[in-house]
Amino acid sequence: MFAEPLAAAFEIIEQVHVAPGASVVVLGDGKLGLLAAQVLATTGARVLAVGKHEAKLDVLRRRGIEAVTLDAWNRARADLVVEATGTSSGFAMAMAATRPRGTLVLKSTLAEGAPLNLAPLVIDEINVVGSRCGPFAPALRALVAGTIDVRSLIAAEMPLERAAEALELAARPGVAKVLLRA
Repeated sequence: MFAEPLAAAFEIIEQVHVAPGASVVVLGDGKLGLLAAQVLATTGARVLAVGKHEAKLDVLRRRGIEAVTLDAWNRARADLVVEATGTSSGFAMAMAATRPRGTLVLKSTLAEGAPLNLAPLVIDEINVVGSRCGPFAPALRALVAGTIDVRSLIAAEMPLERAAEALELAARPGVAKVLLRA
């Protein structure tokens, strides 16, 4: 149930070398952002997750990963920024958070466009990496070993006969995953 999004999180460290001690900001506290922050923390990087929901950010705090709300974020620039907000404004925020000659990894895929000034990418010589799917092997190993917390992302477990209710719950803001069981 979490193999695919966790594989997408592992894709980041397949695409970009993350040095121990590097400063990393993960923007977005949805399922992918929470998984990406956990994966990046396994590299020894100094990870800061930024989101809107205290309860979601608490998942990371319990694992020793620094997490702040967007309002409390000091906006210090980082070596590596992962944009996983799922919003059109997330890209501009991520550009501003990436230090000169740093790397910006884009995880959000948006249908709608937004006006965008790309000059900061050139001026600050920011490396931009598009990142989508990823390798299942490390994701499955992490799930088996329990090195990445996915249990805390499950908002509810419901029987299959309550699938319609489960879908409604899953569509609510702040709900990462609803598990259906047979």
